[in-house]
Amino acid sequence: MTTAIRRRSFLLLTAAASLPGSAWALSGTEARALVDLLVANINAVIASGKSEAEMIKDFEGIFDRYADVPIMARYALGADARSASSAQMKAFTEAFRTYISAKYGRRFREFIGGRIDVQGESAIPRGVQVETMANLRGQAPFRVDFHVSDASGKALFFNIIIEGIDMLLSERTEIGAMLDQRRGDLDRLIADLRAL
Repeated sequence: MTTAIRRRSFLLLTAAASLPGSAWALSGTEARALVDLLVANINAVIASGKSEAEMIKDFEGIFDRYADVPIMARYALGADARSASSAQMKAFTEAFRTYISAKYGRRFREFIGGRIDVQGESAIPRGVQVETMANLRGQAPFRVDFHVSDASGKALFFNIIIEGIDMLLSERTEIGAMLDQRRGDLDRLIADLRAL
């Protein structure tokens, strides 16, 4: 193989590595390993007996470690993300992280006395869906699915579907409505999210 051909092959392989869905795409095993850790952390928090405020803080740490919050925030903001400055997007992402971790932390707090068990995984268009089952006291078990991607350079979850309710779609609707109420003033929305 000539030097030119070897160099061209290397460049093609390097380019392919950066494309979504390439040969280096996230495997089901990697996605499941991430969700195993995530679920172990969630189960530890819901079994901790801590106050709601302490649990919410713990859930914020879980979102920091395991969630692709920048992708979630950009999706939730929708078309308005394109017109936001980089400083606004940074501020919105930080405010959204606090807002979303508190919101879902309260939801997972409802799981006290139960646990989440990982069931399996399957491919989805933008990554891997890891299926889990929430087993709560006095309730029928229900599905909680995590969508995992390595689009940001490492495996992170970017969506949660609880009993068929899609977090990303719900938050896009809710954030859009909140922005409409503020007549499109993103800075005001950021300030209000921080205050929630």
